[in-house]
Amino acid sequence: MYRNPLNLVLLLAMVVFVSACASKRPVLYPNAHLYAVGQTAAENDIDQCIQMAHSYNADTDASERVAKNTAGGAAVGGAAGAAAGAVWGRPGRGAAAGAAGGAAGAMTRSILNSNEPAPVFRRFVEQCLRDKGYTPIGWK
Repeated sequence: MYRNPLNLVLLLAMVVFVSACASKRPVLYPNAHLYAVGQTAAENDIDQCIQMAHSYNADTDASERVAKNTAGGAAVGGAAGAAAGAVWGRPGRGAAAGAAGGAAGAMTRSILNSNEPAPVFRRFVEQCLRDKGYTPIGWK
């Protein structure tokens, strides 16, 4: 069915990507403000801060990061594969195999890390929460 192993890798990577897209959210220290407003209001405030960060473009596109990392992995894998293929007298096949392997590895790593919020996005949301009286202590 799949004559090109890269197509199978891409299909499997998309399945992993869809399952790994659960976004992380900030964790709040249980300070006096959190006790005063309650968990439901705190969750609403987190949602508002996340929405504000999106509206001010503080986030970066996760798919863009995955694409950049995949291209980089393909380039490194292609160079390594070409070098190995040259030793065995088949640099073209080595480059193709290396590029496919490098792209698959880089894409998989990027997809598994794609639910990590961008650093600027995290800082934006955390500052918004501090402005509201909360103390963010991490993300999960």
